[in-house]
Amino acid sequence: MPPQSEIEPSDWVKRWSRLIPPAGTVVDLACGAGRHSRWLASQGYRVLAVDREEAIVAPLRSCAGVEVEVADLETGNWPLAGRRFAGIVVTNYLHRPLFAHLLESLADRGVLIYETFAAGNEKFGKPSNPDFLLADGELLDRVRGRLRVVAYEAVQSEQPRPAMVQRLCAVAGPPVP
Repeated sequence: MPPQSEIEPSDWVKRWSRLIPPAGTVVDLACGAGRHSRWLASQGYRVLAVDREEAIVAPLRSCAGVEVEVADLETGNWPLAGRRFAGIVVTNYLHRPLFAHLLESLADRGVLIYETFAAGNEKFGKPSNPDFLLADGELLDRVRGRLRVVAYEAVQSEQPRPAMVQRLCAVAGPPVP
């Protein structure tokens, strides 16, 4: 069984998911075994769990409130074209060509929660390839002028293991009155 820290949802996701509108669907992109999908469903959200590995996501098919879609996000074809989401959650995954799709796929007042590895992580181990590490301020740059940033961090995280990360929570559309 994986360590508890790999099963538990990210504190960042737990903290900011409360901003996701209750109606609509939340997509957990590159969901892996679905720690966030399961947690979001337990909070009453409808969840679309997307990953390329059928064997990894198969157990999610029996999870109430979770729909599973097997798709390779790096083929160039956006598998969620034309769909809009109340929330998009991405953790520990970076494929830069997806950013435009993510922003276009947020419904009005939809929430993007993103957390992944950043430059400097190479001193802690993998990922160490710059292709998989955000540059300084990159998450902010990706949403600037498109989303309203609610929270952002660029920090050295200690849990579940030491890593350099960037975290962002941002909302689409006008500010809520």
